[in-house]
Parts: sequence; structure tokens; C-alpha cells
Amino acid sequence: MMQPVTLSLAVRPLLGGGKALCGLRPSAAMSTLLIQQPAYAWLQELGLKEDNPGVFNGSWGGRGEVVTSYCPANNEPIARVRQATLGDYEETVQKAKEAWQIWADIPAPKRGEIVRQIGDALRKKLKVLGNLVSLEMGKISVEGVGEVQEYIDICDYAVGLSRMFGGPVLPSERPGHALIEQWNPLGLVGIITAFNFPVAVYGWNNALALVCGNCCLWKGAPTTPLTSVAVTHIVAQVLEDNKLPGAICSLACGGTDVGAAMSKDERISLLSFTGSTNVGKHVSLVVQERFGRQLLELGGNNAIIVFDDADLNMVIPSVLFAAVGTAGQRCTTTRRLFLHESIHDNVVEKLVKAYKQVRIGDPLDSDTLYGPLHTKQAVDMYKNAVEQAKQQGGTVACGGKVIDRPGNYVEPTIVTGLPHNASIVHTETFAPVLYVLKFKSEEEAFAWNNEVKQGLSSSIFTKDVGRMFRWMGPKGSDCGIVNVNIPTSGAEIGGAFGGEKHTGGGRESGSDAWKHYMRRSTCTINYSKELPLAQGIKFE
Repeated sequence: MMQPVTLSLAVRPLLGGGKALCGLRPSAAMSTLLIQQPAYAWLQELGLKEDNPGVFNGSWGGRGEVVTSYCPANNEPIARVRQATLGDYEETVQKAKEAWQIWADIPAPKRGEIVRQIGDALRKKLKVLGNLVSLEMGKISVEGVGEVQEYIDICDYAVGLSRMFGGPVLPSERPGHALIEQWNPLGLVGIITAFNFPVAVYGWNNALALVCGNCCLWKGAPTTPLTSVAVTHIVAQVLEDNKLPGAICSLACGGTDVGAAMSKDERISLLSFTGSTNVGKHVSLVVQERFGRQLLELGGNNAIIVFDDADLNMVIPSVLFAAVGTAGQRCTTTRRLFLHESIHDNVVEKLVKAYKQVRIGDPLDSDTLYGPLHTKQAVDMYKNAVEQAKQQGGTVACGGKVIDRPGNYVEPTIVTGLPHNASIVHTETFAPVLYVLKFKSEEEAFAWNNEVKQGLSSSIFTKDVGRMFRWMGPKGSDCGIVNVNIPTSGAEIGGAFGGEKHTGGGRESGSDAWKHYMRRSTCTINYSKELPLAQGIKFE
């Protein structure tokens, strides 16, 4: 889930230092919004102000609670957003449904042209929008920019798709008959996204939903509202320039009340939800109760398996990126590392050395490889996971502590010595904690990979071609993403992204994921003067 990031392991002390976080001097007044400071004047290029409306349905508004967005690198306030009330939500759904009456009549290739323009508009704001992602979410700048690039890439993909998707003309058993598979838009697609990819996941859904003929209603994460507002400004301008209703791409910033309303709302034909398995399960039940469609992208407890024939020069940087990248806050983050017993100690030694060279600091500093966790609550979850790992028999080989500096910084952590079925190993902790385990055989390693409840991403490192195909086969990995000699994270947009079991079963982005956003009709046309029945039935 994002463009590949090149990792350099030039030595710097673990705790880092260098520039003040997010460009701030330590003496900066805590009560001042960052957007008011000259160093952050670039935020205005995204249409952001000190106080921002968080509802868009052709016009900007919002009458709900005012929330403040904080920079996780120093916990200082960036700017404020006024969320949607349920009344705002109702008005927005109505306007989006009205806008669909116009959008659905536009030919798919013409809709693709609008999406092409959205991609071009994002290109013009690539760096500045990527920096906002780093500022508000906390991921390093190359990852923030890469996430915006992912939205651009899926726009390009969707433009081509707008001239290609559709169903076959099937042979009919009846003379003078045509059997056609017709695909039509659903209507209104609801999109609920998470904090860790506040641009890309919306982009995956938005670009495909638009070319398929749907309108979109987006509720971003409550902790990244500025990114939601900034993206919507860019998209809204494209719609306005083409004299189209802005409500085609609506926004309703909000909390659980808005999310619950979207789950229950029969006017939302498809609800795409990205988030935790626990919340996703509740969303699934509510949507299913009304027989609505759902697309779930939930948790992942992803594993890399390293066999004794693996190229360790590939293994070490791959594990480092997959376990440490985004401070362990990707759904595809590697959380379990299975090492063949003959190479276990050697790999752990190399990994610990690599971990100690990771450059920790301000996400907006181009030299930084590792930024903060997103919230203070995430720091508490990290501490709890490390403590549980110790209690269950694990040894902290590296890290394990909160870093004494402003912001939500913790040490990237390696834990060894736990059994494969320890409860903490089977728990997805959204933090940079890697559990390293020894295995003896291929069968054992494959079984351990599959024994957790989630089934998102997985990878093996080996030179054995037969093993590669067994891994991809029916008795191999049970995940939606099954890799060989690459990390668990860093998926391309051309393939369908998603997972099995408690990951939710949804598929976004490439391949035939577009089918989620359309309804299929089988149409039979009789162009003869006879009326034969199927299966040779005579009814006379």
C-alpha cells in the first residue's frame, strides 16, 4: 500500500536529533496553531485556514463539533475543522443523490476524463499535499508524497478502465436471441477511511467509483481531517471547472455518529470501510442487516518467512522496511518474522544492527526514516504490547522503550523467544513491534503463517522454485497478498488489494476490483419473431 521507499542505513544515533520537530523551535508557543506560523504558510496552498469547514456537498459548511488536528511529531495544534451534524449529513446525502442523476448520464469515457483531470490536479499539489500527510499523520515525507502518488496512479488506471470495463455477449441456446451482461453504477458509494493512509485509500475508492458512474460520500479519520479537507478542495475545483455538481464528491468529517448513519443508510449502495477488525465487524453486521453492499479492509497480522537458502542481503532491508516503515502503522506491516533455526541468530544480529541505524526524527526532514506514532493512545498500546510480550516469555532484543522527546516517538522493537501461538503474537498491535520466531520445516512455517485470524499479506524468502509455487498454491498462504522475495508491504495499484478471514474479504484498487462499484444484469434480447423457451420447455 504505497510506492516503494528506498531505505538507506547510514549511521546516526538511535534517538536522532537534528532539526526541531515539524520545523518548530522548542520555544515555540504551545497555544499557537502551526498554520499561523510562517514555516507553515504552505498549508494555505491547499486551501486550509485556521478554521475550516468539514462538510462539502457543492458548498462548504458544517454545524457540528469543532475538532483540532495535532501534529504527532510534537503534539502541537495545526488547525481546526468543524465537523458534520446528522442534519449536515442528511443534506449531503440528498445533494449527492441529486448529483448522481447528472453524473450517471455522462458516458464512462467522459467520466474518465474528469478523473484524469483530478489526477493532474493532484500532480500539481503532489509535494505540498504529501507534506500535509506527514505533518498530520506522522509518516515520513517520502511516504507522504508516495501516498499522493498512489492516488494519481489509480486515476491513471481508472481513465483506461473507463473505456474497457463491461460484460460479455454470451451465446444463447435460443435462436434469434442475444444474451448480454450489462454493468451499471450502484448510485452512492460511502467511503470511510483510516488515519494511516488518509489520501490513498480514498483515492482507490474514489477514482474507480467515479468512472463506474457513482457519486462518493467520504468520511475520513477524525484525527486527519485537514487532509480530507485539502483533498476535497482539489477534487471540488476540478468538478467546478467542468460545471459539474460538487456533491458528486461529497465530504462529511465526523465521528462515530456519522459513521453509524452511513452504515444504516439504505441510500448508500456500497459502504467501503477501512479500519480495525472490531469496528469493521460491527459495520458489517449493520450493513448486512439492510442487505447493503460492503467492502471491508481491516486488520493484518502479517508474516515474513525466511528459509535457510534465502539471500540475506534482500531479507534485512525488506524486513526493516516492512516492520519499521510508517512506524509499524500499515495494515501490511510485518509483525511476525519466522526464521529457519539454522539462520535465526545470524539474522537477528543483523536486524538489531540495522534497527540501531534507523534515523528517527521529524517526518518532514528528508533525512528521516522513522517518525512518530499517530497518537498518544498508540504509544500506550505500544507500551502494553511490549510488557505483555515480556510477561509471556519474550526477550526484547532491540528497542522496547518510549523515546524521551516531544511527540509520540517510540523505539522500533524486536522481540525474540516467544512461542508461535502466544496470545500477543496473535494480536495485531498497530506499532513497530516485531516478533521473531524459529521454525524447523516448511510445513510448520506455512501453518504458523495461516493460524492467525487475519489474512492480509504474507511473504517468503527462498531460492527454491518449487517452494515458491507451493506457497502460492492451495496449501500455502491463505492471505490475499502472497509475496516471494519482497516485503509484505508496498503493494502496487495494478493488483487487487485486500485480504481474507478477519481482514474482511474486500478488494480495492486494480484487477477486477471495479466490480464492487457496479451492479450486474443479465439481459436477454429476442430479436426474432418466435418465442422459444429455455431448456426446450413447451408451454402451449
